[in-house]
Amino acid sequence: MIELTHALIEDYLRRAHGPGTRLLAAGSIGSLDAQGMKRFGYGKPVLVRFAVRTPGGAEEEREAVVSVMKGDAYGHQYYWDRAAILLFQYETGGRMERHVKPLGVGYVDGAGRLVPLDAPQEFFIVNERLPGHDYFLDLDRIRKQGLAEGDEAMARAFARWLAGVHAGKKDDPHLYRRRIRDLIGSSECIMGLVDEAYPRGYEAFPEERFRALEQSLIDWRWRLKRYARRLCAVHGDFHPWNVLVDGGDFRVLDRSRGEHGEAAGDLAAMAVNYLLWGILDGPRMEGAFLTLWTGFFEEYLAATGDREVLEVIGPFFAFRALVVASPQWYPDHPPEVRAALFRFLERALSRAPFDYTDVNGYLA
Repeated sequence: MIELTHALIEDYLRRAHGPGTRLLAAGSIGSLDAQGMKRFGYGKPVLVRFAVRTPGGAEEEREAVVSVMKGDAYGHQYYWDRAAILLFQYETGGRMERHVKPLGVGYVDGAGRLVPLDAPQEFFIVNERLPGHDYFLDLDRIRKQGLAEGDEAMARAFARWLAGVHAGKKDDPHLYRRRIRDLIGSSECIMGLVDEAYPRGYEAFPEERFRALEQSLIDWRWRLKRYARRLCAVHGDFHPWNVLVDGGDFRVLDRSRGEHGEAAGDLAAMAVNYLLWGILDGPRMEGAFLTLWTGFFEEYLAATGDREVLEVIGPFFAFRALVVASPQWYPDHPPEVRAALFRFLERALSRAPFDYTDVNGYLA
């Protein structure tokens, strides 16, 4: 809950408009009743009257309305959800005729202070530097040279790590349903891939197959509603480009798409890459990559006892297979590799629970 006080408001105004700014009054719109500030954290706007020192030294009285968004189940559960909407309103509201003029945008910090953002244009993040190499380089090596000591152990270590992450459960059916909506309908997930990662009239996967895919996913969306109790902590984008390997250890990068979701998403994100590398040199998954695939699933199931994950993984495999089959991102795939990936994703959707021990049956 955000607690708004006169001191916090005046501190913000001085940060945004200069040290000579004075707060004159703050409270409910219409009455300036100070009790209105108690409702600010519930999404109620607060009217602020203040005086700004002009370059000539005079005081100019102004008014502004300060608002926050209240979190809800409609895609606004997290502060970063709400930040995206408020930044959009700040950037574009003033460009529309008759629209209220945005005067500022900011954030509430850990101490409850209102901190202004000064004309934001783009955002960045600063992370620690980690040692190691991208895990996909190991997959390239394994393709050329076969398994080395420690390769299967690394895949199993990934599975144990995921088991530990996924042990963090959360009771929020609204959020689980949102994650399934995002998987199917988000611009960076399945619907976005269908529209943007494949050319119109794509001969290898024509429109009628895309339409059938989408219709199948609607059925999956309704089927998965009853699994909302599975909501857990996730990485969200656990693939070989987001894993750094350093000797016998690893670290991960770029957590994505929310702190909580469906565990099957993390499994599919890594496993589909074992599948991809495993069929680059032949129509069947055999040898080294079948060993990694099998070890990864075996270790996860042994660590979690969660065989139910195999009931729900189908649409997550569809998403990840659409990524690695995309001619935009993987233009060098031979036609037979792409065709096998398409067969895999369609059969993963049509055969539940998924049988990881018969992966070649999904490829043929």
